[in-house]
Amino acid sequence: MNQTKTLLIIVAMTGLLVWIGGMVGGRSGMVLALTIGLVLNGVSYFFSDKIVLASYGAQPVTQAEAPELYAIVANLAQRAGLPMPRIAVIPEDTPNAFATGRDPEHAVVAVTEGILRILSRPQLEAVLGHELGHVKHRDILIGSLAAVLAQAIMFLSRFAGFFGDRDEEGRSNPIAGIAIMILGPLAAFLLQMAVSRSREYLADAYSAHLTGRPDMLAAALERLESCNQQQPMAHSEPASAHMMIVNPLSGGGLMSLFSTHPPLAVRVERLRHMPIEAR
Repeated sequence: MNQTKTLLIIVAMTGLLVWIGGMVGGRSGMVLALTIGLVLNGVSYFFSDKIVLASYGAQPVTQAEAPELYAIVANLAQRAGLPMPRIAVIPEDTPNAFATGRDPEHAVVAVTEGILRILSRPQLEAVLGHELGHVKHRDILIGSLAAVLAQAIMFLSRFAGFFGDRDEEGRSNPIAGIAIMILGPLAAFLLQMAVSRSREYLADAYSAHLTGRPDMLAAALERLESCNQQQPMAHSEPASAHMMIVNPLSGGGLMSLFSTHPPLAVRVERLRHMPIEAR
């Protein structure tokens, strides 16, 4: 169901992008919108991993430098039928983790120094299983696609706000243009959040299947959430917050409605109802 939901959301975002392009410039605007989307997707596909790793100061580590971490990832990757991903460590006390890379052959799993200190080995294994779930399902590519579509929609919406919607005779409608400028980015943002939340549920379920210990992931998520609320990551970026296993940005109440992550209580409840299996 989550896979189908993601596909429908991506289709909706593409349709919204083309529709706004048509509002701005008719058929030419639609072509321009698609071109912008394709260019941004190409850049994201090839360079997003390098950009996000650099932004967090993530340092690649070898088997000799992090033998236990390497052993856990290697074992999980073998079970999942995935190539061994590269491993990086972020010099950050707040515990968190993410995966990046355009496909399983170019995947990188990154963890903070903090997560290596506070989680038990079974909990860390469950977290890394979640990240490999993202790799297995190519969520990095899907998330990047949703992000660049959202950015393109926001760009065209601002453009529409300046020039206004135009009717068949070319007359400008500034009220419609302002409406597009406000509602277009909001719709894009909400659709992007929906994509991110669906993929988090899938990755949680995959970790439970891969490790057989959904209870360990539930315990890890609760601990990570508590630490991130008490001490948010110093260098967290809103543009890449959706990649983290728990939201690195502080904020509750109304702001939680616009979070890139599903409510933690819902994730934990789902995991608590999954069977524990011996591995």
